[in-house]
Amino acid sequence: MKVKVELEKIKKRNFVFLLLAGIINAFGVMIFLYPVKLYDSGVSGLSMFFDRITPVYLSMSIFLIAINIPIFIYGYKKQGLAFTIYSIFTVGVYSLFSFLIRDVIPIDVSTCSPLAGSDLLLCAIFGGVLSGIGSGLTIRFGGAIDGMEVLSIVFAKKIGISIGTFVLIFNGILYIICGIVFQSWELPLYSCIAYFIGSKTVDFVVEGFDRSKCAMIVTTKANDISNALSETFQSSGTIVNGIGGYTKKDKQILYFVINHFQINKMKKIVHSIDKEAFISLHDVSDVIRQKD
Repeated sequence: MKVKVELEKIKKRNFVFLLLAGIINAFGVMIFLYPVKLYDSGVSGLSMFFDRITPVYLSMSIFLIAINIPIFIYGYKKQGLAFTIYSIFTVGVYSLFSFLIRDVIPIDVSTCSPLAGSDLLLCAIFGGVLSGIGSGLTIRFGGAIDGMEVLSIVFAKKIGISIGTFVLIFNGILYIICGIVFQSWELPLYSCIAYFIGSKTVDFVVEGFDRSKCAMIVTTKANDISNALSETFQSSGTIVNGIGGYTKKDKQILYFVINHFQINKMKKIVHSIDKEAFISLHDVSDVIRQKD
């Protein structure tokens, strides 16, 4: 019964975007990172490392499948069936197109990038951006393209660190091992650039370029301010009663969500009504509204 309910959550249209995500990720890694021996992050980077220290027939594509799929199956109970199916599908696409680019399509990726040559910085930038787009699209449509994301969710809390720190530590260890094994630090350092750019790209793809802002407005005229902001921005806020920590006077806190371009206009409206209003702004990663 539980499996049936989870299967009903799976959306066919998501597979279209996950297919695109896998192809983009494979293109970014195999056209820009792999040819110049730069490393992706997570399991993808680990697979690239194994590809270079094992016989030719054990390719990166094989390691992507061999390492990722057991991890996704392991994380099934925590992440759910839909997530597991989406993730395995995307990794399969990523692995397949990595194989096609390297061994089937008539493109030489053995010595340098077909588009950026041997320029390590260009390869790190474009490889990181495309890899980030692929990962971001996968997350946005319900899956993960790298098993490290699952491991970080499962183990980070158990050892008392954040998910981001867990991933950072793993990648740091991976790049250090690569530097020691191949006795060169240039490629691991450029790989750090690709990882940083990729992680920022993931944030943009998942959360959007125009992040919302939460305005916490502490005032004595919350109703007037709320009416003015609602009329101007065509959205409503939430008013919470409070007490001033220093003055002990009654205050009201207006919670209002705006975008980056509305900040200055919001400030002018608030201070035109209450010059003593206190405004605190925070990033909002997502805004979810319940539809009727």
